[in-house]
Amino acid sequence: MRRTHNLYSHFLVARRTVPPCSGVSSFRVACEQKLVSSALYSSATAFDPNRWWLPLRYPFASTASNSIKAGVAGALSFSFALSTAVEAKEPPSPELLPKDVVLYQYEACPFCNKVKAFLDYHDIPYKVVEVNPFSKKEIKWSDYKKVPILVVDGEQLVDSSDIIDKLSHMIHPKNSVVDEEETKWRRWVDEHLVHVLSPNIYRTTSEALESFNYITTHGNFSFTERLTTKYAGAGVMYMVSKKLKKKYGITDERAALYDAAQTWTKAIDGRDFLGGSRPNLADLAVFGVLRPIRHLKAGRDMVENTNIGEWYQRMEAVVGDSSRLPA
Repeated sequence: MRRTHNLYSHFLVARRTVPPCSGVSSFRVACEQKLVSSALYSSATAFDPNRWWLPLRYPFASTASNSIKAGVAGALSFSFALSTAVEAKEPPSPELLPKDVVLYQYEACPFCNKVKAFLDYHDIPYKVVEVNPFSKKEIKWSDYKKVPILVVDGEQLVDSSDIIDKLSHMIHPKNSVVDEEETKWRRWVDEHLVHVLSPNIYRTTSEALESFNYITTHGNFSFTERLTTKYAGAGVMYMVSKKLKKKYGITDERAALYDAAQTWTKAIDGRDFLGGSRPNLADLAVFGVLRPIRHLKAGRDMVENTNIGEWYQRMEAVVGDSSRLPA
C-alpha cells in the first residue's frame, strides 16, 4: 500500500492488478495492469511534480472575493517563505550526509514524492532517474520492480516509508525516541489518505484527462506512449476510480477528500505543524502525497473548501527549494 507497482497501485490503489472485465479489449487490460502504473499520483501520489504532485503555480480563486483572499494569502505566504526559507531546512551534519543518492521514480507517484519531501526538507542532494512504466529498463538491474527505489552510497532501499525510516536513522543516529502521534499519522497517510486521492483526481472525464496530461508531461514516455497513455489511460482510470469508490466505501469523493483534509488540520490542533514548530515525518508524508495533486482541480477544491491551505503554505516555505541535482 505504500509502494507503487502499476498505474493502478501507483494511483493509490491497493497493490493488486485490476481484474479484467468481460468484453474489455486486451489494450485496455494492458492499460489497467501496466500503463496505468505511470499515472499516479495523486493521490499523487500524486503528479511531486514537483508533482498525485513540481507545483504549477496558478490562481485558483473562483470569485472576485476569493481572488482577493487568495491574493492576500499568497502575499503572506511569500513573505513567510522569504523570512524562513533559509533557516527552515534541517540539513544533516556534514559527516552524516550521504555522498551519492539516486532516486528511481515516477514523477507523479505520491510515494516517490513522500521520499522527495524528506530529501528536500533535509537538503540532501539527490539525482533522479525517471523510470519508463512500460519497459522499466531503468530498473532492470534490480530484483525489485516497483518505485520508489533509492540507492544511497550503493545500498538499495525500497518502500517509501521504510526508505524514510532508514534515511532518518542515518542522519539522526542518536534519535531512538518513538513518537506515537507521528507513527499514527504516518500510518493514516498510507492506509487512508492515499485511498481518497484516485477517486478524486479521476472523478470526471475532464479531471482524468487533466491528471493524465500532468502524468504524460512529466513522465518518461516516448511520443507514441505519451499520446496513447493520455487518452487511453484517462479513460481506464475514470472507470477504475468508480471501482475504488466502492472498494473503500466512498459515496462522495469530494466529501471524503475534504473530510481527510479537515481530519489532518484537526490533528495539528493549532500548532504550526504536527511536529510543533518544525515538521515531523508525518507532516512530510502528508505534504509529499498531496504535492502532485495540489494544482489539479481536486487539490484546488480541497484548499478552497477546507482549512488545510495555511498548513500547506507553511510546509512549502519550510521544505523550500528542491535539493534535486540537475541531470
